[in-house]
Amino acid sequence: MRGLAQERRTLLRDIPDCAYNRRSGIISRVTTGTTLKQVPARVIEWALPYWTRGEAGRQTPADLFRVLYLGWLAAFVLKVLGSTWDVSWHFKWLRDDLAPPHMLNTVGTVIAVGLAIVHWYTGYGVDRLASRLIQWGTGIFLIAIPLDLINHRVNGLDITAWSPSHALLFIGTALMIAGVIRGWYLGAASYGVISDRRRTIVLAVLFTFFFENVHFPEQHQEYGVLELASWDRGQPYAEPSLLQFAANQMGRAVDRPMILKFSLPVPDYVYPVYAGVAGMIILVVARMIVGKRWTATSIAAVYVAYRCLVWPLLVGTTFPPSAIPFFFLLAGLAVDLAFFVRVPYFRPVLGAALVTAGVYGGLALQDRLLDAPPYAAASWPVTAAALAAAWLLAEWLVGRRQASAVSVSGSSVSGSALSGAALGGAAETRAETGDEPAREPGAEPVPTTAPVRDSGAATASDGGDV
Repeated sequence: MRGLAQERRTLLRDIPDCAYNRRSGIISRVTTGTTLKQVPARVIEWALPYWTRGEAGRQTPADLFRVLYLGWLAAFVLKVLGSTWDVSWHFKWLRDDLAPPHMLNTVGTVIAVGLAIVHWYTGYGVDRLASRLIQWGTGIFLIAIPLDLINHRVNGLDITAWSPSHALLFIGTALMIAGVIRGWYLGAASYGVISDRRRTIVLAVLFTFFFENVHFPEQHQEYGVLELASWDRGQPYAEPSLLQFAANQMGRAVDRPMILKFSLPVPDYVYPVYAGVAGMIILVVARMIVGKRWTATSIAAVYVAYRCLVWPLLVGTTFPPSAIPFFFLLAGLAVDLAFFVRVPYFRPVLGAALVTAGVYGGLALQDRLLDAPPYAAASWPVTAAALAAAWLLAEWLVGRRQASAVSVSGSSVSGSALSGAALGGAAETRAETGDEPAREPGAEPVPTTAPVRDSGAATASDGGDV
């Protein structure tokens, strides 16, 4: 017996993760879970089989699809946090290439670039147009980074967000997010493990990122108006070194005209016109594509809530505050109210009037009760006309894509019928050959035709809600 016990102890010592059951006399292996050191190896072990060359639109396993888009959400969160901090940083300190906000943004960018490479090489999780949007967006963004660095080296301080090199950053990010929106919109509906509710929430969140990116340049005026007010109080938020550097670059003394040019360098009509056209058309398209009641209001509310959340965090760490665009709540509500109108081509005209009233009325109310950037109230006719034209174009594009999607879904054609007005692109179809591609184990197809059951085009055509 003693020899048997000694043999058991030897086995337990030599065989890792084993346990001895005294009652049954059985030695069994115990699963202790994955330790932190094992995580990289486990991740590589899981991902490596998927690293194969393929064309965009290939059948994608459900778990891989979820991981890819969870990665995109993480990348965009880091980029938004970094860029928000960056604006406040540059209203206090001189520019620094290795500033913490830049590093945070860079982490998000690295994740985004990695995901773009995965989509391009493997073809998983996206169709052809979505892949191209992501590739072009990533490429433009990466090209803009060295151009922006060169611009700062040549021209010195460039705090304004309204510069050509900064515009390339915003355009690249916009294309990147548009590709991700399209990939999720077309793909998520085909997986039973992704509920309709989750699909809608993620789609709305992605549109919120798009909205934040489009509005980002206007944060210059939102910070600038309070920077000027701080100077007038005799307690400027900007450090003396930053103000002196800006004054030297302008060739003048540090005085109020210099602070005005430093804080608010663009004409007063830019803020309301840009917010009323570029910002609001994003909410309009989001309402069409997501297809749920109060989509625009929800996106505007989430964005404003985010700005309210980071405001005390920045101010509490001695960074300058900004005027929060509360007027977006009225404007987003106006967008959703316009979709109660059932006539598609009358809705843009009435909607543009309602939204313009929401933008300018909201700015007037905010300026009276809180703080608002300078805005030219007389510019409202330009905003209304431009928004109506953009809205009409969106209605027409969505209606055309919806008709194309219905036509393809009713025929024997397989391949891709590319839809979604905000994501653009001509419809592409491929004749069915009868050869069913080999399905990988556990794979589910990424749909190449936009689902009709709750597409935004349905709401565009009849004003209804899904």
